[in-house]
Amino acid sequence: MLKIGITFRITNAETYDEKRDSLSHDWPVFLEKIQAIPIWIPNSVTNLEQFLQEVDLDGIILSGGDNIGQTPERDKTEIKLIDYAINNNIPIFGVCRGMQVLNKFFGGEQEFLNTDTHVGNNHSIKIKNESFSKLINSTDVLVNSYHRNIISVDSLAETLTPFAFSDIDNTVEAFVHSTLPIIGVMWHPEREQKLFDEKIVGSIFKNK
Repeated sequence: MLKIGITFRITNAETYDEKRDSLSHDWPVFLEKIQAIPIWIPNSVTNLEQFLQEVDLDGIILSGGDNIGQTPERDKTEIKLIDYAINNNIPIFGVCRGMQVLNKFFGGEQEFLNTDTHVGNNHSIKIKNESFSKLINSTDVLVNSYHRNIISVDSLAETLTPFAFSDIDNTVEAFVHSTLPIIGVMWHPEREQKLFDEKIVGSIFKNK
C-alpha cells in the first residue's frame, strides 16, 4: 500500500496547558479507500528531514484547519515538507489551508472574505480541465466549503494552473502545478468522501 504522510493542525488541551497535534478521524478512512496508509507527520520533530528519509513516503497531504501564521510551528513544518517533497519528487496534495500554503510557497497570495459566502455552504464547481473532467466523468461537482480565505486568478502563483472554479464567485477551487506533481483543492475531500474525491486524490499518488 501507498504510504501517505499527512500534516496535523495544532490544538490546545481543554483542561491544562498543553499543545497537541490533531487530525480528523475522517482521514484514515478516506486513505483506506485509495489504498493508502497514513503516516503522521508531527509538528515537533527536531530533525524533519531525517524523519522523512526513514519513513520513505509515497506522497504528502497538507491537511486543512488553522490560518497561515496562526501556528508558526505548523507553518515551518509544512514549508520544510514542501521543500523536501520537491527535492525528492514526492507528490503533494493540499487541502483548503494546504492549498493556500502551496499558493503562498510559490509566490501567490490569498484574499479574505468579510462575508459567509464560503462558510458552511455546499456549492457547485466547474472543472475546466479535460484531463480532470475525464478522470471524474463530469464538468460539474458539488463540494463543501468551510473557509473565508479565497484565491482568485489574480492572486494565484504563476506556476500554478487552476482547473476548478466556484460557481458562486469564480474563485479558484483547485489547481495543479505546471511541472511538479502537486494538486491543491479548497474543499475537504475527507469529510464527505465522494467518488470523484477518491479519483482526484488517488490520481496524483498512483502516478508517482
